[in-house]
Amino acid sequence: MSETSHPSMHKAEFIALVAMMFASIAFSIDALLPAMTEIGQALSPQDKNKAQLILTLFVLGMGVGTFFTGPLSDALGRKPVILIGAILYIFGATIGIFSQSLETLLASRLLMGFGAAGPRVVALAVVRDLFSGREMAKIMSIAMMIFTLVPAIAPAIGAGIIAIAGWRSVFLAFVVFASIIVVWSALRLPETLPKTARRPFRFPKLIEAAKEIFTHPTVRLAIVVQALCMGMLFSTLTMVQQIYDEIYDAADSFPFWFGIVALIAGSANILNASLVVRIGMRPMVTASLAVQALCCLGILSLVQSDLPNDVMFYVFVAWQTSIFFMVGTTLGNLNALAMEPIGHIAGMAASVIGSVSTIVAVLIAVPVGQLFDGSLTPLAVALLIMSVFGFFIMQYLGRLEERHSPQETTT
Repeated sequence: MSETSHPSMHKAEFIALVAMMFASIAFSIDALLPAMTEIGQALSPQDKNKAQLILTLFVLGMGVGTFFTGPLSDALGRKPVILIGAILYIFGATIGIFSQSLETLLASRLLMGFGAAGPRVVALAVVRDLFSGREMAKIMSIAMMIFTLVPAIAPAIGAGIIAIAGWRSVFLAFVVFASIIVVWSALRLPETLPKTARRPFRFPKLIEAAKEIFTHPTVRLAIVVQALCMGMLFSTLTMVQQIYDEIYDAADSFPFWFGIVALIAGSANILNASLVVRIGMRPMVTASLAVQALCCLGILSLVQSDLPNDVMFYVFVAWQTSIFFMVGTTLGNLNALAMEPIGHIAGMAASVIGSVSTIVAVLIAVPVGQLFDGSLTPLAVALLIMSVFGFFIMQYLGRLEERHSPQETTT
């Protein structure tokens, strides 16, 4: 690609649009976090924990959508899938504005997640279509750098909108955000996949790829650990606002602390990039899970101590940072481990792996979130179990790789 991806679209504009598509997921989740308590009181006063489902149902919809969006974009072209996905998202968000029951709101979030998978997944395919090698890596790095800022500022944006116009207005912000993507993409983004390069969508082929993926032990185990790591993240996200509010009476400062944590944890990607070539993907994941297991044990011991609540607040913020940091040193490596043996079906494999790991993570996070009882114990116990389980799977994966390839021990 030259300096323009379209006669009137400069490279900087292209990067900004791609970053906005990437950011749609984080914005859709994190901007609603400050509204969790208010939504629970309004729509589910008898069981406020059910309000957590507005996060997990969105992620579930995204996981299901991820299964289809990649192959569909190969068949129909990139722009139609981006636009249809964004329009579905807008429709879901509009339902959310007018919802009068938690069930209706959850349905809207499921539809929003399904639609959001279009721009989020296909944006990566668009970058691959137009760039390659170091240029692609440069574009992705810039876009991801912009993306990492969104979790830091989204709760503050959401809190500001809620303070001015109530929690329903956050859904209006989602409509505006996605509408910008639709108009911008429709007017300025070229179709990057020519008709001659398109492949018909064949559902049997997708099932066949899924079967091949799950018969490979390395891929299968990497997906399980990826689901566990995502499960730890989603479990934390479902409880985090309630923890700030109900345990530490810090609902007002939640956006500030969440932003600080997100900015610090964003450096995990930089650390991972500098270490993974020397250490290897599997050892990085294994070490990250071991550290997280120790952190969970530490939290469980401190919960039983007589530390003042204001001191425990800072301990929790540090632990929250470690959880988000772990995500940055595990998910990318696990995805690479899963993709490595099946490069010949990379496109379909990416859809299947992303979809399955996300859906399994949601199935883990939903019951964990419902265990919240006004203390850190349920979350700490759940994350301890997941990190220990993941650690031993990675140990087993290492022994499996050594038996098949004795010379390669740092994959």
